[in-house]
Amino acid sequence: MNDPAKYNIDLDVQFRHLERIDVPAVVAACTETWQNRTLTQVNGSVVRLGVVEGDFHWHKHDEDDEFFFVLEGKLLIDLEDRTIELGPQQGVTITKGVMHRPRAPERTVMLMVETTAIQPTGDP
Repeated sequence: MNDPAKYNIDLDVQFRHLERIDVPAVVAACTETWQNRTLTQVNGSVVRLGVVEGDFHWHKHDEDDEFFFVLEGKLLIDLEDRTIELGPQQGVTITKGVMHRPRAPERTVMLMVETTAIQPTGDP
């Protein structure tokens, strides 16, 4: 899965402020191997839900930090010198400019918090 075009990433905000977000329903609707849904916008950031399995590609975000929080499954985030392993109820912030590669050895559900300007597949 090295081609960013193969990921199903929806950047449109799905839920307005004061609208209840039913996370299990959003997860149930995700049937592809790597899907991200933008749940809501909070000030200059968005909260995204990822339902993923397999490897993303190596990338970085030059201007933006990125926060990952696992709800179900296991997420491995490869860095150039180590791998961070996250299980349910664990999270990590990846500092802007740091090369990383998320991997999910099993179906994993995670939340991501990032700026509205971020390019989820990485900067060119």
